[in-house]
Formats: sequence, structure tokens, C-alpha cells
Amino acid sequence: MGRLLALVLIAGLAYGGLYIYYGVVVEDAIKAQLDRRGLTAVEVEQIDYGFMAPLSNEATISAELDYRGAEATVSVRLEGHPVFSESVRIELEGLQALRLRFGASE
Repeated sequence: MGRLLALVLIAGLAYGGLYIYYGVVVEDAIKAQLDRRGLTAVEVEQIDYGFMAPLSNEATISAELDYRGAEATVSVRLEGHPVFSESVRIELEGLQALRLRFGASE
């Protein structure tokens, strides 16, 4: 029973590390795509992906982008595994939300 518990604990830690590292790699890939397109002023604030995304070669990711006070949430389609494969395709699927701030900031 102790070995099974240890195996489950090790598997959980390994998956947790993969889940966090997957997010970092995907965020860097989105930033690189924006930079290649000349959108260096657009910042990636946050990305959201499913719990099982690090285990598949296809994922739909929600990315929150910020550009000088305008915030947008876009849906991004990822084909290929950013951690384990060399060819990854990133496609913008659509705009989910757009938030603009007006007025003077103090």
C-alpha cells in the first residue's frame, strides 16, 4: 500500500510540474508569435487551458492580452505539443471579450 501511495504521489508531482511548465512554454510561444507579427507592445497577461491539455497534441487556450489599457480575451488553437514536439502551430480562433478603459488614470 505504501508503494502505491508513493507512486501516486510521484505521478501527481510529475503531472503538476508538466502542467506548470506547459503553461510557461505556451505563453512564451504566444509572445513569440506576437513579436514575429510586429505586435511587440501587446502583452500576454494570462492564459487558461484545460486540465488535460498537457497530455494532448491539440488544445484550445484562452489568452488574455493587454495593449495600452485595452484588454482582449482571445481563443487560440494549438496543434502539436509545445513541450515534446518541434513543430507547433498556433492559430487565432476568435475574440471572446474586449474591454476598453476610458478616462484619466490617477
